[in-house]
Amino acid sequence: MPISTYIMDVWKIGIKAQVDEKGIVRQEVEHCVSEILERQRGNEIQRNAIALKELARKAVDEDGIRRSNNNIEEFIASLVHR
Repeated sequence: MPISTYIMDVWKIGIKAQVDEKGIVRQEVEHCVSEILERQRGNEIQRNAIALKELARKAVDEDGIRRSNNNIEEFIASLVHR
């Protein structure tokens, strides 16, 4: 799955500019900026980005690293005991 699909459809933190017949997005950029800055979609994008930021922060805090290490150790142990 392309990263653009994750950004737009899964994480919902971005907008894709449509290209014209020459492959240029010049006029579409204004529309995308307006969409993000002035419309409800921009609020949704901001909320989702903040939520992802918080999840990332928790994943790398001391407890998150400890849980990750425990998960890796449990996974390895399960492979060894097969």
